[in-house]
Amino acid sequence: MRGIIAIFKKELSVTFSSSIFYAGTFIFLLLSGYFFYSNAALFSLLSFQARGNPFLSEKLNLSDMLVTPLFGQLSIVLLLMLPLLTMRTYAEEEKLGTIELLFTYPISDLATLSGKFLACIFIFLTMLSGTIPSLLLLEAFGNLDWGVILSGYLGVVLMGASFIALGIFMSSLTENQIIAAVLSFGFLLLFWLIGWAKVIAGPEFGPVLEQISLVVHLDGFIKGLIDTRDVVFYLVFIFFWLFLTLRVLNSRFWRG
Repeated sequence: MRGIIAIFKKELSVTFSSSIFYAGTFIFLLLSGYFFYSNAALFSLLSFQARGNPFLSEKLNLSDMLVTPLFGQLSIVLLLMLPLLTMRTYAEEEKLGTIELLFTYPISDLATLSGKFLACIFIFLTMLSGTIPSLLLLEAFGNLDWGVILSGYLGVVLMGASFIALGIFMSSLTENQIIAAVLSFGFLLLFWLIGWAKVIAGPEFGPVLEQISLVVHLDGFIKGLIDTRDVVFYLVFIFFWLFLTLRVLNSRFWRG
C-alpha cells in the first residue's frame, strides 16, 4: 500500500507541476463551457418559441435537451484529451531512463501500475469537477433531475477510466509520448466507432460489434438508467488493459 501511495504522490507532483496539465484542463473546461452555453442557449430559444405553442412546451425538458447532450459531448472531448494525460505514464520513464530505476525500487509492478492509474483517475476527476459549477448555476434557474446528472457522471467516469486504462497500456509499449498518444487515440476511436459497423457485419457479428463499442454503453447512463451490464463492461474493459500493461512490464524479465 505504501508503494502505491508513493507512486500516486509522485505522479501527482509531476503532473501538477507541468504546464501541459493546466493547458489541457483549460481547453477541456473551455470546450465543456462552450457546449453547455450552446445547449442552454438552444433551450432558451425553444422555450421562448414555445410560449405560443403548447405542443412544443410539453416536449421541453432540461434533462433531455441540455444535460443528456452535455454528457455525450463531454465524452467526445475526453476522447481527445485523455490520451494526452496518459501518454507520459511509462513512455517518459522509458525515454529518460528512470524506468530501470523504478524497477529497482522495492515496489511491485502491480503497485506501480496501480499508483499511476489512480493518479490519472484523480487528475481526470479534478478536470471533470470543473463542469459541476455550470450545473449548479443552472439549478438556480430551473429544476434539474439530479438522478440523471449523477448517473451521467458515473457513466462518464467509467468511460474516462476505460480511456485511461487503454492509454496507459499504449504508453507502456513505447518511449515516444507522441506515438503513445496517437496509438491511444486511434484505438479509442476504433472502440468508439466500431458499433457503427453492425449494419454491414450481419446478424451474427453485428450485435457483437455493438456490444464492444464504448459509446453504446454510455447511452443508458446519460439517460438516467444504470444497467449492471454496462457497468460490468467498463470494469472488464479497464481490467483487461491494465492486465495487458502488467504483462508488458513483467516481460522485461524474459526479454533479458
